[in-house]
Amino acid sequence: MSNASLSSPPPLPATDRPEAAARLREALLGASFTADGLLDLLGASAYAALARSETVPALRATRGDTPLELLVRLFLLQQPVPHARVADVLPVEECLESGWLARAGQDGLAATVDVRPYGGPGGEDWFIVSDLGCAVGGAGGIGRHDEGVVLGVGGASTTLAGITVRTPVAAALDLGTGSGIQALHAAQHATRVTATDVNPRALHITALTLALSGAPAADLREGSLFEPVEEGETYDLIVSNPPFVISPGARLTYRDGGMGGDDLCRTLVQQAGERLNEGGFAQFLANWQHVEGEDWQDRLRSWVPRGCDAWIVQREVQDIAQYAELWLRDAGDHRGDPAAYQARYDAWLDEFEARKVKGVGFGWITLRRTASAEPSVTVEEWPHPVEQPLGETVRAHFARLDYLRAHDDAALLEERFRLAPEVVQEQVGLPGAEDPEHVVLRQNRGMRRATRVDTVGAGFAGVCDGSLTAGRILDAIAQLVGEDPVLLRDRTPAQIRLLVEQGFLEPA
Repeated sequence: MSNASLSSPPPLPATDRPEAAARLREALLGASFTADGLLDLLGASAYAALARSETVPALRATRGDTPLELLVRLFLLQQPVPHARVADVLPVEECLESGWLARAGQDGLAATVDVRPYGGPGGEDWFIVSDLGCAVGGAGGIGRHDEGVVLGVGGASTTLAGITVRTPVAAALDLGTGSGIQALHAAQHATRVTATDVNPRALHITALTLALSGAPAADLREGSLFEPVEEGETYDLIVSNPPFVISPGARLTYRDGGMGGDDLCRTLVQQAGERLNEGGFAQFLANWQHVEGEDWQDRLRSWVPRGCDAWIVQREVQDIAQYAELWLRDAGDHRGDPAAYQARYDAWLDEFEARKVKGVGFGWITLRRTASAEPSVTVEEWPHPVEQPLGETVRAHFARLDYLRAHDDAALLEERFRLAPEVVQEQVGLPGAEDPEHVVLRQNRGMRRATRVDTVGAGFAGVCDGSLTAGRILDAIAQLVGEDPVLLRDRTPAQIRLLVEQGFLEPA
């Protein structure tokens, strides 16, 4: 893999040659240069190693001379390949003229950009374009330090794509588009897609990603945050995987926002509300500070703009030393001069100390524009495994909020419910005990939540099949356990409400 410096970024392929991109796409597909084709060729181990920036297994798996092996070496591993062999697989002269390939040595060719096959949610064969060396792994894996580098697909990118609500919309905005993966997803269900980035190189690469993937072109605009959005312009969907890293300074454009602390993420969230149409979603990945003497949940609640419901999920918390080390490694600083590494590490810790930061949280923020006079804001910690994609789970969460707002306790007791699919009951207690100590309901899909319920809650959930109203079920349980049905009706709606809110029960 090339280790050439990116201090002077190489020229990119032309964006005004759609016919060249279309013919290159056709040739790549013809050679099975797809996500499935890569997995078949490399095997699971070598394929997974690429995501860790380890290329040796892939190099060993591509020592043959098939068209697919040739393309993997050329576009993913940045190895020069013989001109004569490439000419058998790709429209070489057209690729040279449009800038996808460059001459290397006397009789070799090299790729000018990384091209990574990427499978769409509906089985589409897409290609994510990025700067050389950035299609696999991250910037740190290949020692890149240029502030304008444009990375390919990473874990954060796929996480955001997975949690995004995918209902058909008129207008979508991908803010901080990078290599264009979110714009590519949005193009499948949005009539109009706008993609912005402070880095003009990222906009160029996004255009290449869309063209090579056979997707409609997006409206590409340069600028920071919502600056490129015109006054009065609103959207049904806003997505952003912003440069959320909390760092001293703004050394790397792809990750460092240039604002102090978590101000960039806060500003992004606070300004999104006025850009959303009624019922529209804004979905972000973010980092936030855990500040001494401050409740982190209160900090995030203060970010939510007026007129928006919010669901904020903290997936992970790192102490400040772990966090600094993570991003120093990302930049490859651990491989350089030890004194420079120590100085940068000190700068991170100085920054955190000055702000009284004791940890950094990472997670998802979803806003939905609502007409409700009392918007709902849920902030929770959920570090446990989930089932991606979660877009439908996110949409259903807000639909349940609407349902619960429209039903007071009396109305709730007149409703019929069903136990959600894939919910199981677990009983916890000492072996041989007549009754369990407690009962747990557990989801095997979506968020994979678990919640403790009392015997009434467990009995109620167990018979919910849509045939009887909640009130009738509670009356039957009261008779069974010898409890006053009026008292049971009074105290149980709160538990029913929680089970509906968390997705264990569904309105029938």
